[in-house]
Amino acid sequence: MAVFKGSAVAIVTPFKETDESVNYEAFADIIDYQIDNGTDAIVKFCIEHTKGRVPVIAGTGSNRTLTAMQLSKEVASYGADGLLLISPYYNKGTQDGVYKHFKMVADEVPGTPVILYNVPSRTGGNVLPQTVARLVKDVPNIVGIKEASGDISQIVKLMTLCDGNIDLYSGNDDQVVPLLSMGGIGVISVVANVAPKAMHDLCQKFFDGDVKGAARLQMDTHELFEALFCEVNPIPVKKAVNLMGQNAGPLRMPLTEMTPANTERLRKAMQNFGLI
Repeated sequence: MAVFKGSAVAIVTPFKETDESVNYEAFADIIDYQIDNGTDAIVKFCIEHTKGRVPVIAGTGSNRTLTAMQLSKEVASYGADGLLLISPYYNKGTQDGVYKHFKMVADEVPGTPVILYNVPSRTGGNVLPQTVARLVKDVPNIVGIKEASGDISQIVKLMTLCDGNIDLYSGNDDQVVPLLSMGGIGVISVVANVAPKAMHDLCQKFFDGDVKGAARLQMDTHELFEALFCEVNPIPVKKAVNLMGQNAGPLRMPLTEMTPANTERLRKAMQNFGLI
């Protein structure tokens, strides 16, 4: 059974202006806003406040295998519904090294579903379809992948090699419908931070057979998507959450505030979408 189906939010973490520590009160409000607006799952460490209302998938990846093992075991003990494991970065390893890394981490938490995360633009390394297929075959609790390579041909090969034995989630908000058409079951979304209902409805329309309606929503969100990625993520999305009146707080260095020009671009896209 899939960890979730539909739209999961890669939720922002609000910080306090005073010392940049996590603002848990604001975080609770943001979680409630997401659940109230149809988000199907939350990708973050917020198990206690969510209280089973939607699945919580915790990001426990690291470029150090031992660290990822320790984090995954700890978070699994708290009752996370699943774990999201990014591939090793910087010291990224060979495909065999990536295979062994993911297998060792997943073996540490045999009762917890694991979703792999492939985002070459961030990690500097690509998890090839053959490696994913090998992992799915050999490791029972590796059940899904967040695919953010942007390479549709690679994703077609991935789904062919896995032969229906993996839950595919889009890691790119502008490619949700194409990935759903390849057998995907949802998205792990940045856009959902500000437009949770739209991203939920996009997926639901596709599942209900309204592919045209899903495609229309995909196109309707494109200006917003581009504005939310006009600077390094999560700079724009935290600005957007603040513009909506939610308290996402400041950024932590080395992330810096958006330029005035890009802030205005973001504001206009949000106004056009009816968010502010």
